Amino acid sequence: MRDNYRIMLAERLAFHYIGIPYRWGGDDPSGFDCSGFVLELLQSIGLVDSKIDMTAQGFYNYFKTKEVKIPEKGCLVFFGASKQAITHIEFCIDDKLSIGASGGGSKTLTIQDAINQNAFIKMRPFRRRNDVVAFVDPFLVVV
Repeated sequence: MRDNYRIMLAERLAFHYIGIPYRWGGDDPSGFDCSGFVLELLQSIGLVDSKIDMTAQGFYNYFKTKEVKIPEKGCLVFFGASKQAITHIEFCIDDKLSIGASGGGSKTLTIQDAINQNAFIKMRPFRRRNDVVAFVDPFLVVV
């Protein structure tokens, strides 16, 4: 069973943030990095505690018991070299597309940096990437 109401709320919020600049270490609407963006989505709908701060690897470790083979709306997609070396996270809007803060890195600290690097929250197909290492469904409700 999945929490479809919270999935809908998170998806709406994710679409709302498209175009917000990437900012290394950012976790609010002035600029997000990948884990800060996912953290904002999940905290806003009450899925994770507001005091938690996690990296992409931390999110995988936190939700790995909810790993799924086939992603769907609301799943989290993890990228990296392996499940022990996750470097990026995004929010799935279906089984092919995700929304995430991407294009930047540790030197992306200002809006001008984001513009110069085309680093924003954007929707992209994740199926074309060869560094997808896992999907988890944080909205699975265990009964």
